[in-house]
Amino acid sequence: MDTDNTSIAPESDVIVIGGGTGGYSTALRAAALGLDVVLFERDKVGGTCLHRGCIPSKAMLHAAELVDGIAEARERWGVKATLDSVDWAALTSTRDDIVSRNHKGVEAHLAHAGVRVVRASARLTGPRTVRAEDGRPAGREFTARRGLVLATGSRPRVLPGLEPDGRTVVTSDDALFAPGLPASVLVLGGGAIGVEYASFHRSMGAGVTLVEAADRLVPLEDADVSRHLARGLKKRGIDVQTGARLESCRRTGEGVVAVVRTARGEVREISAERLLVAVGRVPVTDGLGLEAAGLAPDERGFVPPADWSRLETAVPGVHVVGDLLPPPSLGLAHASFAEGLLVAETLAGVPSAPVDYAAVPRVTYSAPQTAAVGLSEAEARSRSYDVVVNSMPLTAVAKGMVHGQGGTVKVVAERDGRVLGVHLVGPHVSEMIAESQLIVGWDAEPGDVARHVHAHPTLSEAVGEVFLSLAGRGLHQQ
Repeated sequence: MDTDNTSIAPESDVIVIGGGTGGYSTALRAAALGLDVVLFERDKVGGTCLHRGCIPSKAMLHAAELVDGIAEARERWGVKATLDSVDWAALTSTRDDIVSRNHKGVEAHLAHAGVRVVRASARLTGPRTVRAEDGRPAGREFTARRGLVLATGSRPRVLPGLEPDGRTVVTSDDALFAPGLPASVLVLGGGAIGVEYASFHRSMGAGVTLVEAADRLVPLEDADVSRHLARGLKKRGIDVQTGARLESCRRTGEGVVAVVRTARGEVREISAERLLVAVGRVPVTDGLGLEAAGLAPDERGFVPPADWSRLETAVPGVHVVGDLLPPPSLGLAHASFAEGLLVAETLAGVPSAPVDYAAVPRVTYSAPQTAAVGLSEAEARSRSYDVVVNSMPLTAVAKGMVHGQGGTVKVVAERDGRVLGVHLVGPHVSEMIAESQLIVGWDAEPGDVARHVHAHPTLSEAVGEVFLSLAGRGLHQQ
């Protein structure tokens, strides 16, 4: 793979700015379709997901699951196991090895595809031209014959006065790389990121307080998902405070002292060794030179497409993927892959279906996990659907009893019509959601699903039972 930018020819069919999931998937697909591609990346290909987000965090959450398993073995199954200690250096070494191998794999894929990587920041100088900002007095200019793809991603939102220092105040970008395991953590933000990090630190023995300003956790999900998730986290000893607001926070020699106003109006002072700020992410467009291409971000910092079926901006030939897109895009890595495929195929003149965001699964990898696809019950009712809902606890099936961690399956459907949404809480539901993705994406009706036999005993059996009942063929659900 090229490391000397001066050796890369300045003209190509497509220029992609940003080597994260959306950017490199665009580059790989475009190259596979015979287009000549230049990819700009100022850091490492793979982006936030690979290096600071999805992959390292899920590696650490797997380690947390193993720790939880030791406690379950001892307390529930009579296996007299104890946790001696957590070797933080060994744990992080394994995490880093997983990230490194994935990184090398992405680099190898790009090299094999013939994608030329420019190791530099990019600045637009026109709708088809980009200058490499690589520290040279006069950066080289690159030209795209077919189009530009903006994929510069996002960064954690930072609150005034709570700027991260990588040790006492951290964001999701650096929380897993802060030194050692703190004895106590205050997590500000109860979305998927905040919940996952709260779950991890609790598994590792930290005292955890989770503060969310909305009246429930993961507020974009179904209300029943929020309720079951909060119950599971509280059962694990996490102090969950919803409808609560941070009024002030100061750093001390031992960590932070925060003043929080609870939902009841009470004022609490919370001390913690570490504060994790997980209040969302913001698009990265600074230094990109959007104005030179005739573009401007909206009031939230997003670069909206004029045509969602092509993810093309108001400037012809300039496309957007990933975290630069506003809703209904989801800011999820797997959605970015789909967006990259769409844009690459559009630029190559290959027919490609628009991304169906309603059929993109959403997962929180905490303990318990949550997974959902499609509309929540409230969303379905707000759109005037005649809704029928059915739910079933995972512990109503034998495998759910084996796991003993609670959880639920909830299905939202049109009365005498298609399935609108499926919502899961419990162990391993991140691996169970794929079936429901197809159910929602293919506009299946409960009777269509009920015809298919689910393996016994499995957790997925509960999904099958819910659909059997909706189709009027219930067995175990009364």
